[in-house]
Parts: sequence; C-alpha cells; structure tokens
Amino acid sequence: MKWIYLLMALAGGLAVGVQAVTNGGLGKKVGTLEASLISFSVGTAALFFIVLFFGKGNLLAISEAPKGQLIGGLLGAFYVIIMVMTVPKLGVSSALFAVIAGQIIMGAIIDHFGLFGGERIALDLKKMVAIVLMMGSIYLFNHK
Repeated sequence: MKWIYLLMALAGGLAVGVQAVTNGGLGKKVGTLEASLISFSVGTAALFFIVLFFGKGNLLAISEAPKGQLIGGLLGAFYVIIMVMTVPKLGVSSALFAVIAGQIIMGAIIDHFGLFGGERIALDLKKMVAIVLMMGSIYLFNHK
C-alpha cells in the first residue's frame, strides 16, 4: 500500500515541474508578484470548489489550530514567487534541483531535532555525505 503514496508523491513532483514552467512563463508576461497572485487565486478557487463538494473536515476548527501552523500558506507564496523569479533565469531542471536539495536539507534538520512534533531521526554521517554529494551534483549539473 505504501507504493500508492510514493506514486502520489511522484505525481505531485511532476505537477510541481509543470507548475514551475507555467508560472515562470506567466511571470514574464504579467510580472513576478502578479503571476504569483494569479497562481494562488486560481489554486484557491479550485480548492474552494473541491472543499465545497468533497470536503469532510471543519473549516471553523481553524480557531483551534496553533497559529504557527498557518504559516504554510505564506511559505507556499514564498515558494511560488521564488520559482517565478528563478525558472526563467536557471531553467526548470536547475531550479527544481535546488528546491529539492533545500527540501532534503530542511527535512534532515527537522528529522534530526524532531522539530514541529515529528519523530527524531538522527542525521548520521551517511546522510551528511549524501547531502554533500547532492550539493556537488548541483554544481556539476549547472557547471558549463
């Protein structure tokens, strides 16, 4: 059953690749911040209808959520702005390579310290070497 979630994550990654190039192109036409606003507005409209027709949760429970958990939307906006700015300059693959590296580094830090209520998973030498190799591969990938 775990493979279904891996395939879902893969599909999400494929979608992020397409999102990067479409948002980057939109940014060239309308501007960086404007493209980011348009992207979030279209996503918000889509989510509104998905929640309206398929939602099973309770939106009113937001008042009970820790306020720090609301930062996800800000971080998503930051990500979209960064991608709109970097994809036209670096290309999709280079920008995504750097994003993935950032995600893995932050994930390793979160796991190591058990941040945000997560389980502590130690950052050992093997994982540190893997991160260093990944950074080297980013260099090689972008070096001319």
